[in-house]
Amino acid sequence: MPMDFVEQQEHARRKTRRLILYFATAVTAMIGVIYVLLAAVFLGSRHIPPNHLNGLWNPELFAVVSAGTLLIIVFGSFYKIREVAEGGAALATRLGGQLLNPHTNDADARKLLNVVEEMAIAAGIPVPQVFVLQDEEAINAFAAGYSTSDAIIGVTRGCMKLLTRDELQGVIAHEFSHILNGDMRLNMRLIGWVFGILCLTIIGKLLLRTRGRKNPAPIVGLVLIIMGAIGVFFGRLIKSAVSRQREFLADASAVQFTRNPDGIANALKKIGGLEYGARLSTDYAEEASHLFFGNALGESILFSTHPPLKERIRRIDPSFDGKFPRVAIETKPATLVPAPQARRPSGILGALGGAASAVESVPAACALSQISTPLPEHLARAGGILAALPEAAARAAREPFDANALIFAMLLSSDETVRAAQLKSLESQISVVLVQATGKLFAAIAGLERDARLALAAMAMPALRRLTSAQYDVFTRGVQSLIEADRQIDLFEYALQKMVHRHIEFRFRPGQKSVVQYYVLKPLVGDSVVLLSALARFGQEDEAQTQTAFRAGVARLGLDPNSVGILSGDECNLPQIDRALDHLGQASPRLKALVLDACAHTVASDGALEAREAELLRAIADTLDCPVPPFIESASG
Repeated sequence: MPMDFVEQQEHARRKTRRLILYFATAVTAMIGVIYVLLAAVFLGSRHIPPNHLNGLWNPELFAVVSAGTLLIIVFGSFYKIREVAEGGAALATRLGGQLLNPHTNDADARKLLNVVEEMAIAAGIPVPQVFVLQDEEAINAFAAGYSTSDAIIGVTRGCMKLLTRDELQGVIAHEFSHILNGDMRLNMRLIGWVFGILCLTIIGKLLLRTRGRKNPAPIVGLVLIIMGAIGVFFGRLIKSAVSRQREFLADASAVQFTRNPDGIANALKKIGGLEYGARLSTDYAEEASHLFFGNALGESILFSTHPPLKERIRRIDPSFDGKFPRVAIETKPATLVPAPQARRPSGILGALGGAASAVESVPAACALSQISTPLPEHLARAGGILAALPEAAARAAREPFDANALIFAMLLSSDETVRAAQLKSLESQISVVLVQATGKLFAAIAGLERDARLALAAMAMPALRRLTSAQYDVFTRGVQSLIEADRQIDLFEYALQKMVHRHIEFRFRPGQKSVVQYYVLKPLVGDSVVLLSALARFGQEDEAQTQTAFRAGVARLGLDPNSVGILSGDECNLPQIDRALDHLGQASPRLKALVLDACAHTVASDGALEAREAELLRAIADTLDCPVPPFIESASG
C-alpha cells in the first residue's frame, strides 16, 4: 500500500513540533527586542559610554517585560485556541461566511455544491459543509476543521462567480489536498499559536480607535502597534515557514486528482487578472491568511504565506508568458440549472461512470494502490454516481428531516416481512410522518448499489449535523431499532453505522479526544489478529485459502505466521471488531498504516477484492482515519 497519505500526515505532525520551536524562538526574540527598546528609553538617560552595554541591563525591567509579554501571548493564544476549537464552521462564520443553502436556485452555487459533493465522494470522506464569503469579491477559498468529520469548505463570492466548473474543481481539489494530508489541522493550530504573538498589535489597534480628551489610550495603542510589529513579523515568518511549500504540494495534488492542469492554472491566472486578486477585506484576514488558496493579504507581503503567483502557475503551466487576463464580476440574475452531468471518458472510465456499472471485484494490485489515493478515475466514478442518483434521494440527503428518513431507508431489509417488522419497530421511536417518508425513500433507493448508498450517506452528513440534540437522540434510537429489528447486522449496516457514529457523534456528544498511546505494535497484536481473522474468513470459503489469507496479513505485520493462529468466527465477529478498532484508534499513524496494509493484503491474497471484503475494509480504514475512495478497476490495473 502506498504510504503517501501517512507520510503527509507524519510530515504535518513534524511541522506541528517544529511550530513549537518557531513559537518559542519568536517569543524569546520579542521579549529581547521589546526589552532593548524599553531599556533604551528608560535607561538611556544614564549616559552609557560607547561600547559599554552593561548599563542597559536591568533585571527588574527584564522581569517585567518578560512577564508582561508572556502573559499577553499566552492569554491570547489560549483564547484563540479555545475559539477555533469550535471547528471549521465557527471560523468560517467569523470570516464572514454564510452556510450555503443546499436547495439554492443560484446556478453558481449549485455548481459549487456539485463540485464539492463529487470531490468528497471520490476522496471517500463525508461531504463538507460549504460556506460562501458573500462580501468578498476576490478569488479565494479555504478548508478548515480538525478532521474529515468536521471539515468545511469556504469560498469567496468572487471564486464562486468568476470561475468555470473546471477552474473551480481545481481550486476545490487543492483544498481537499489540505484536508487529506493533515495540513488543515495544522493550519487551525497555527491560528491559535500565532494569534498570541499578534496580540500587542491587535490591542494597540483597539486602543488607537478610542476617543476622548486627554485620553492616553491612543498613544499607548500606537506604542503597542510599534512593538507589536515585531510579533507581526514573526507571525508571518512562522506561517511562511510552515505553509509555502505545502501550497506547491497541494497544487500538484489537485492536478493529480483532476488530471486537468488547466483548471487550477487558469484559476490562478484569473487571480492575477482580477482587481482584488486574492486579497480579502475582512479584519481577520491576517490571522487566517495561511488557510487560503491565494494570498489573502496581497502578493507583495513580506514573508508571504504563499509562493509568488507566477511561480505557482509556471510549475503547472511552463508555457505561461506572465500576462494575466482581465477579470471582473458581472451582475446577472440567478437561475436554476441542473447539476452538470459527469463527463464520461471513453474506455474503462466510461464503463465506470454510472452507479449501476460498478464492478463486483477488482484486482488486488488496484485495490492496494487506491487506499487513501483518490485518482481521476474516482472523480469520474463519483460524477457517475451523482448523475445516476434519484432526484428524491439526492434532495432528501440535503435536508435534516429527510436525511433522517434516508438513513432509515438504507437500513430497511429487502425482505418484505423483515421490512414490515422494522417499520413497526420504528413507529414506536419516531413520528408517523417520518416513518412514511422512510417508506417512500426506500422505494426510491431500492435499486441502488451499495457504493451509491454510501455516497448518499456521505452527502447527508452536513444535513444530519444540523439536527438538534433532541432530534439526534431520536435519530440514533431509530438507527439502533432498525438494526436490531432483524436480530442481525450485515456488513452494510455495520459500515453505515460506523460512518454515522464517527462523523456525527462528536457534534452532539463531545467526548475526550483520542490521544495517541501506542507507538509499537506489541500491545496491539491481539487487536490486529481480530481484524485479520475476520477479513480472512469474510473473504474465503475454503479453509486452506482462509489460512493463506490470514498468513499473508500476519507476514505484513512482521510477525511469524507460524506463531500466530487465526481466530474462530465467534472470536472475530463484528462486536469484537468494534472493540479492536477502538483500541487501534489510539495507535500512531504509522501503526495504523501498518495494520491497514496487513488488512488489505489479507483480503487481496486471492488476487481480487470482492464487494463484501471491500465494505469491511473501507469501514476499518475510515475508523482508522484513512479515507478510502470507492474501489474501482483503474486503467493502470
